Amino acid sequence: MATPKKGRNASAQSKPGRSLALILIAIAALTGGMFASGHTTPRLGIDLAGGTSITLRAVPEAGNESAINKTNMDTAVSIMERRVNGLGVQESEVQTQGRDNIIVNIPKGTNSEQARKQVGTTAKLYFRPVIATEVSGAGAANPTPSPTGSPTGKPSGKATDTPEVTDKGSASPSASPTTQGRAVTDALKADATPSASASGQAKASPPASATGGTGADDPSKLQAQYAKLDCTDPKTRSSVGDGVKASQSTLACGKNSGGQWQKYILGPAEVDGTDVDKAQATLDTQRGAGWTVQMDFTGRGAKKFGDITGKLAQNQPPQNQFAIVLDGDVVSDPSVKQALTGGNAEISGNFTQQSAQELANMLSYGALPLTFKVDSMTTVTAALGGDQLQAGLIAGAIGLALVIIYLLVYYRGLSFIAILSLLVSAALTYTLMSLLGPAIGFALNLPAVCGAIVAIGITADSFIVYFERVRDEIREGRSLRPAVERAWPRARRTILVSDFVSFLAAAVLFIVTVGKVQGFAFTLGLTTLLDVVVVFLFTKPLLTLMARRPFFANGHKWSGLDPKSLGAQPPLRRTRRPSAPVETKEA
Repeated sequence: MATPKKGRNASAQSKPGRSLALILIAIAALTGGMFASGHTTPRLGIDLAGGTSITLRAVPEAGNESAINKTNMDTAVSIMERRVNGLGVQESEVQTQGRDNIIVNIPKGTNSEQARKQVGTTAKLYFRPVIATEVSGAGAANPTPSPTGSPTGKPSGKATDTPEVTDKGSASPSASPTTQGRAVTDALKADATPSASASGQAKASPPASATGGTGADDPSKLQAQYAKLDCTDPKTRSSVGDGVKASQSTLACGKNSGGQWQKYILGPAEVDGTDVDKAQATLDTQRGAGWTVQMDFTGRGAKKFGDITGKLAQNQPPQNQFAIVLDGDVVSDPSVKQALTGGNAEISGNFTQQSAQELANMLSYGALPLTFKVDSMTTVTAALGGDQLQAGLIAGAIGLALVIIYLLVYYRGLSFIAILSLLVSAALTYTLMSLLGPAIGFALNLPAVCGAIVAIGITADSFIVYFERVRDEIREGRSLRPAVERAWPRARRTILVSDFVSFLAAAVLFIVTVGKVQGFAFTLGLTTLLDVVVVFLFTKPLLTLMARRPFFANGHKWSGLDPKSLGAQPPLRRTRRPSAPVETKEA
């Protein structure tokens, strides 16, 4: 009868307890790490926990299609992550999809709605000089351009309050409205490009819903468009400003501090968002200025900002103002009283903590290297996500129950080993998923749950391959212990090839897809690797130990290894080779 090979393999076969102890220690260590980290449950994705998923598509500017490249896309992802995280939204996900798409997943939370609005505001940030401004639509009391306030979402009760920009620590008075139509024409002809001041009184304003205007080289044409512009009309606001370049004058709309729509003529941009190094909201308790927004500029930006504020400070209102324009929306329009050459500035006014933080986030994270458009936006409520998770768990439980029933009916006593192996695999999968959430940002979404359910079948298939090899050996007349060892090399080869194909498919799927499908691929690949670990370090050693027990070794009819029920042949016997004839010499 065949016997196991001598040497290293024989040593491993004779001490299966070591392998079992190793995998049990690994489970204990992973479980301890899970509880020590405080992450005792897998992190759930948007479709299970609830939240918003936004797909943004990069739109190239005319003649500059090469701008959509990996470097610019990675930069955009980094800026969007800082935008969302700057609002305190935890566990958000921002990742590229294909060549020109970015997927933003915002979990349901305290500030998720604000984050959704800011992520959707994806165009470049510009500082444009104000050439003319007035209340638009029915609320306009004077058709002559005059400063009527900064676009803010918080009414202050004063329609003429204008935010101001000054150096940090200083204060400047509000501007008085004295702009004539002729000054507008002169400013347009001169391509006036004033810039902002550093600490002007800026109305605390959540991002105004304004839209860019239409660029025009002809001042009279731009003035005619400005006269007809009605910012109270949503259709007009959605179309104004399309295709305007930074070097062109433009029209824009925004809400002032009284909640009224205001229209603007803005000059070409001289400072953009890339010139802002950082911005932060601070509470000024020394001067009693309340919440302010402080800006720090880059070296290049400081010079540009100083030059433009020097020009603005010489003008009369509203041409001493600059508009902060993000995605065509005027989010603030502080006035300038002096040249700001120190490389920093402060916008002060009637800010709340929330509105100051929102404006600071726009200034810090608003400048993207590309222009994006929202392709799709999906919002999942927590209730719907909970229902989907429950449905996925029920499906998994049904699948697991069917596998166990099959094992019990067909393999009887051997099913004990298979069920324990499934439990070990489940424990490893659960602890790893819980730890991978905070470690690499893995989120368990519905496709990932499907991948885990599919893995139940893959894991059970490995047990079946091995068990059938053992039963084949018994049918050939071998006893259980040698059958277990002789069946292992052939079963091992089949299991490795099968798992390699599954892992390769999961890896390819993970690489060529994005978003939720990656969750399925990742879970499938992870559980396939764990299947190899469990079969080698748990299933095989455990069957080796069980083969020494009389219940299995003697082929009990409920063991699943009964030679009679398997149709075993008579025991194999070794036959000796006939000895060579001995020659004798005749005397």
